[in-house]
Amino acid sequence: MSLSDADRELVVAELGREPTTAEAALFENLWSEHCAYRSSRPLLSAFDSEGEDVVVGPGDDAAVVAISDDTYVTLGIESHNHPSYVDPYDGAATGVGGIVRDTLSMGAYPIALADSLYFGEFDDEHSRYLFEGVVEGIADYGNAIGVPTVTGSVDFHPDYEGNPLVNVACVGLLSADRLVTAEAQKAGNKLVLVGNGTGRDGLGGASFASEDLAEDAETEDRPAVQVGDPYTEKLLIEANEELVDAGLVQSARDLGAAGLGGASSELVAKGGFGARIDLDAVHQREPNMNAMEILLAESQERMCYEVRPEDVAGVERIAEKYDLGCSVIGEVAEGNYVCTFGGEVAVDVPAEYLADGAPMNDLDSVAPNQPERDLSDADLTEVFEAVVGNPTTASKRWVYRQYDHEVGLRTAVKPGDDAAVMAIREAETGLAFSSGANPKWTSAAPYDGARAIALENVTNLAAKGATPLAAVDCLNGGNPEKPEVYGGFKGIVDGLADMCRELSTPVVGGNVSLYNDSVTGPIPPTPTLAVVGTKDGYDAPSAAFAGEGTLLLVGEAGAALGGSEYLAYAGGTDRFPELPENPGEVVSVLAAVANDDATLAVHDVSHGGLAVSLAEMVTTDAGADVALDGALALFDETPGRAVVETTDPEAVWEAFDGVAPVVELGDATDDGTLSLTAGDDSLDYSVDEIRELRGVLARELD
Repeated sequence: MSLSDADRELVVAELGREPTTAEAALFENLWSEHCAYRSSRPLLSAFDSEGEDVVVGPGDDAAVVAISDDTYVTLGIESHNHPSYVDPYDGAATGVGGIVRDTLSMGAYPIALADSLYFGEFDDEHSRYLFEGVVEGIADYGNAIGVPTVTGSVDFHPDYEGNPLVNVACVGLLSADRLVTAEAQKAGNKLVLVGNGTGRDGLGGASFASEDLAEDAETEDRPAVQVGDPYTEKLLIEANEELVDAGLVQSARDLGAAGLGGASSELVAKGGFGARIDLDAVHQREPNMNAMEILLAESQERMCYEVRPEDVAGVERIAEKYDLGCSVIGEVAEGNYVCTFGGEVAVDVPAEYLADGAPMNDLDSVAPNQPERDLSDADLTEVFEAVVGNPTTASKRWVYRQYDHEVGLRTAVKPGDDAAVMAIREAETGLAFSSGANPKWTSAAPYDGARAIALENVTNLAAKGATPLAAVDCLNGGNPEKPEVYGGFKGIVDGLADMCRELSTPVVGGNVSLYNDSVTGPIPPTPTLAVVGTKDGYDAPSAAFAGEGTLLLVGEAGAALGGSEYLAYAGGTDRFPELPENPGEVVSVLAAVANDDATLAVHDVSHGGLAVSLAEMVTTDAGADVALDGALALFDETPGRAVVETTDPEAVWEAFDGVAPVVELGDATDDGTLSLTAGDDSLDYSVDEIRELRGVLARELD
């Protein structure tokens, strides 16, 4: 990829001359889709990003929201899709490293990660290779740096076969007085590079992420993939903590897309400044690097700090203590962004034009249509076993058992539940955390499917008794120059924005990843949403049956199966389910019910429908005896619903009166068996039979 003729004409007009080689490469990367959001930025104004708890919204390395007067959390999300196809282990690992450094740059300490992963069909050999490599990369990196991966999602869909998605979110914790931003503060302050030496890995990573994957990408694009070093990242985490504690950091930016050139130019441009940078001063780990390589290499585990001149020695001492490289590479300045190399000027451009001057794309879009209902008949036993045993809906224990999800001693509700809950003892608050999407939903109906994804994630929080605080999104799409692809992408943006507004959940930041096309075609429009919510204390109802209460289904079914696992197995078509008209009220009441002493268990209904929810709730000691009017009610995936086990069903009916319907399903039992009656059909499964169905990942991969 190179600077297009149209972009080059704009740059020449701005500079009054031809750009140097280094300048052209900088503009190519910083004006790429990955950095400049040229196709998506015109749509992103649909999101509401403000709220009384929002401290820092979109535009920084991570968002910051307040959970008390003195305690803040950061929230950020990133994609590392193309690198994870070319090199699944390093691609995924460096995705974790990047989002953790985004957290550090706000002055926060990382406390939790979420991974939302999307692959081709599970029975495809190459998809399994990518899946295993990505999980190993996330596990090795996260475990080594001591940040727990506590929640997330895994989906398998044929349209990811040539282009998997790896979306990683991170939550950080800081006190109000530690807040740092990526906005340069004062001309004359020094720019200090701390961390690993700069090498040639990851060259052109931003532009690589902004083009479709070619058939030979796994070999030809390998130099664009970064190589991670989690042990250096751990040292950087602790050094950053000490630097912020000592008040030595005026502003900060991690070195991610477009490397040093991206981080330093964006930092000074955000403050309305330029810079004077000596590229020869950058500590390097490879010989004979040229100006373009030093500027654009995306070598990992590096941070750029703005430091007062009198504090430089203190920064150098802390870097030396942690055995980290440290270079004073220049200073914040008035005027242009200027870089010298070998005594000559390699770059001399307006910083704001470089960072924010990319023209936006005006693209055509075509909205998809909803199909009519045309359902196929299917044997209930066959469908139940196919849906419950589908790799997408089956147990993900094989994945999360590889993660150290308890390091840091904050994980109160662990992976495998609707949402994780982290103990924020500083504010006596539980922080619930959910992340994911559903490509079948958004393939069937981009707008309504995205609304459903937002509702499902917030329902996950409500099932643990939490109310939503804020969200970030990772908007993944195919080639936006194709009208049908851009139409689907526009649908997911508007759908997320509208439902998050209805749920009073500001979308405070995010990431866009387009050009996820390959020789197999475009990916489904995939709007991963990561949401945090708060509750008093850290206790939450289980998502497993206690075996002692009445079972209720709360929430209204959408009376349709569009986008469902049932249709994927049985065939046929249907429109997407209708979502509740009052979703905010529904999840608010559900959270209150979840916190009631009479509530023994709560589990949301979504992927795979009631069939999967009930199967997931069975344990060795507790099962259920459930009766439904018809078989299709088992497979309706309308979100905003939950199974509640309670010793006081009247209180639940009263709580939802006028808000949402409540249906009695039956009773929890103490025999570890799921007994289902659906119309004229009956099913009985022991806990061992259910575990065998749901254990497909471990069975095939161990």
